[in-house]
Formats: sequence, C-alpha cells, structure tokens
Amino acid sequence: MVAIMCEVLDLKVGQKVLEIGTGSGYHAAVCAEIVASSDIDPNTWGHIYTIERIAELADFARKNLERTGYSNRVTVIVGDGTCGYAEAAPYDRILVTAASPRIPDPLVEQLKIGGKLVIPVGHIHYWQDLMLVTKKGDKKIETKNLGSVAFVPLLGKYGWHESD
Repeated sequence: MVAIMCEVLDLKVGQKVLEIGTGSGYHAAVCAEIVASSDIDPNTWGHIYTIERIAELADFARKNLERTGYSNRVTVIVGDGTCGYAEAAPYDRILVTAASPRIPDPLVEQLKIGGKLVIPVGHIHYWQDLMLVTKKGDKKIETKNLGSVAFVPLLGKYGWHESD
C-alpha cells in the first residue's frame, strides 16, 4: 500500500508533502527518499511533514527517523491530522493513512492548485475506497476511485469520533 500511494501521488524531488498518520515513520521515510533523496543536492530537497495524534507513537517515529538519518527531511508533529498542518501549507501532495468518512475540507484547502491528495474514504470498519483527489482550482477538485482498501479509522474533528 505504501508503494501504491507513493505511485499515485506521483512524488517528485523538491515537493512538500503532508502525511496524516505517522505510525512508525516508515511511510514518511519512503516519501523522503523520493522527494529528498540523500544522494542529491540538499538545496533541491523537498520535505515531509507528518502528523500523528498519539504522542507516544509520534515520539517512537521521531526516534526511528532520527536513528535512520531522516530527521533533516521529515518533521513529526503531534496533532489532529484531520485539520492538516496549516503552518507549512500549501502542500504539493497529501497522503492519509487512515480511513475518513469524507474528504476533510482543511486538507483540500491546504493543497496547492494542481496538488494531489490520496485518502481512504468510507465505512469506519471493514472497507473503504482509496480516493485520489486533484485540486483543480480554489473550490474545484477532481476525484478518482482507485479501488477498495481497508484502513483503521481516521479520528479527529473532520474524521471519525471516539464514540463512532
């Protein structure tokens, strides 16, 4: 799934990427290898911003990324990923690694025109559709269903709630 999401996002050197759902930091590291490979001029590097709502997991990921040499290309943030991370917006690409009931408006707003977002959308349990969203204008998006997937729920203000 990591490879599929990276491929459909069409990641390129120099892009600024927002990841929602850091987990162990693995997916952020894979993205960093594409947008900011350690074997190219650091002046051409992009950057990965990754948000994790569970502080202990964010700390675990941060340590993994530091230990493996990615801390200069990946920033780990603790917060509600459904709200995005406006401080570093706009983004060339956004990827979401948890399922949402709908495409969160703040994520679309923080995407550059021409930018792409990949997100699982659908039921809280069992299955969702992996959606590719391309921002065509300030209020215009194009969506493409890439097929069925199964992800954990995206919890937060614009996602599922603990009581769901």
